[in-house]
Amino acid sequence: MSIQTISKGPFEGQKPGTSGLRKKTRVFMEAGYLECFVQATFNAIGGAKDKTFVMGGDGRYFNREAIQTMLRMAAANGAKKVIVGQNGLVSTPAVSNLIRQRDTDGGFVLSASHNPGGIDADFGIKYNVCNGGPAPEHITQSMFEQTQSIHEYHTLDTPDVDLATLATLTLGDMQIEVVDPVQDYRDLMAGLFDFAKIKALFEGGFRMRFDAMHAVTGPYAKAILEGDLGAAAGTVINAHPSEDFGGGHPDPNPFWAKVLMDEMMSDEAPDFGAASDGDGDRNMIVGRGAYVTPSDSLAVLAANAHLAPGYKDGLAGVARSMPTSGASDKVAERLGIASYETPTGWKFFGNLLDAGKVTLCGEESAGTGSDHVREKDGLWAVLLWLNILAERKQSVAEIMSDHWATYGRNYYSRHDYEAVPTEAANALMNGVTVKLSDFAGREVAGTKIVMADEFSYHDPVDGSVSHNQGLRIVFDGGGRAVLRLSGTGTEGATLRIYLEQYASSTEPHDLTPEAALDKIRKAVIEITDMQTLIGRTEPDVKT
Repeated sequence: MSIQTISKGPFEGQKPGTSGLRKKTRVFMEAGYLECFVQATFNAIGGAKDKTFVMGGDGRYFNREAIQTMLRMAAANGAKKVIVGQNGLVSTPAVSNLIRQRDTDGGFVLSASHNPGGIDADFGIKYNVCNGGPAPEHITQSMFEQTQSIHEYHTLDTPDVDLATLATLTLGDMQIEVVDPVQDYRDLMAGLFDFAKIKALFEGGFRMRFDAMHAVTGPYAKAILEGDLGAAAGTVINAHPSEDFGGGHPDPNPFWAKVLMDEMMSDEAPDFGAASDGDGDRNMIVGRGAYVTPSDSLAVLAANAHLAPGYKDGLAGVARSMPTSGASDKVAERLGIASYETPTGWKFFGNLLDAGKVTLCGEESAGTGSDHVREKDGLWAVLLWLNILAERKQSVAEIMSDHWATYGRNYYSRHDYEAVPTEAANALMNGVTVKLSDFAGREVAGTKIVMADEFSYHDPVDGSVSHNQGLRIVFDGGGRAVLRLSGTGTEGATLRIYLEQYASSTEPHDLTPEAALDKIRKAVIEITDMQTLIGRTEPDVKT
């Protein structure tokens, strides 16, 4: 074993309350940078001695080299075993599944999620605990503290191990099991959904297009959609994982998945379209001529989950992140089940899932999942949609129309202002925060503010409280705006503004989102004074 001493000061990068680290790839490639974070994580969990971990990533640039480094460190820190995906590839939900099925102590996910990949793009790594979910706050706080005081890391001076061949290997005294990253996940999906009924749907002429965006979901989608379910060859496009995602941006939304969107809005569109992101935990759903917002998708899945075998007994409850529209709340109310509003971040769903309080969870950022794992799961959401389509024998547009006629429609849009100078972004948020208490009753851009606050979450399971989770502004007539600074970027700050307007089941639902949300958008522009503070009112990405 080699003990490497760290001569520099406190580790820069890890933030309090985060289970992972996301930086530019070249930063991770600096001598000792990756090693500092991994050693700090081992220290924070009481060491790696005699423990078993899962390891895998989305295949982006530096994935292979990072896994080799981490394997040597795990062995040097006394780990008993590491289960790693062939060629270092495992999707985020599949990592969660392996942790749970193999009863391991935790696992490492190597990914920057939906961010671009490449030597000049982004890289990330996070730690998941034994329930398969992201590390909770008491562990992430310990991780942060360790990064501030770390002075050495442990490693071995050994050659790289062969991760291309399925086998059981040894590294020092540690066992390495190289596994097929798809098979265990494939088996899990087969137990949740009616594969025979979905296969019959494809045999009946149903056509689909799935864009894997040159990311990790490609092999999973090929095996399940074209293999098990019999979808036509070529159904899955951009199926080969690439270190730079084919030069694209693996974020499944109408902006970055434009090729798929153009096909789905054309006269030659297939019946159903879907996409997933870099590490496989997000999804986009679109029918012929009908885009489904992530908020609406969660609501439709909650209303129809009982049609799939894995959820035939109904749902315990539904949870959504605070910025996500209230569409799923309407479903939960009608079903007579609990609904929860949590901060953004999948770790906040973990307690609810483990306590059996909810079955389905979702975030507006295209992440949806259930209690089958402790991560959001892109391909799972696509398969549940397929199961629903096979049972209902309706188009996506027809299902959405029926849903709105039953529950009402939550018009919704997210506006992303990317790479905003951090000081300017903070000035905007602070300026709104100090005025929140004065907003109630104020009329702005032709609409009245009913309530405004800074969201805090009281966890109903462990009693913990999470403050400063975003700003909420509620308008008369069912309108709402949410403001947050996102931590998913690697340059400056990303200001996210979420706009929502509810129309009841008896009202018309034929407005465009832009028209329905126009008053709310204008009110936010006025409230934030964004033209003055950040120099723009038009977002970089609108979804």
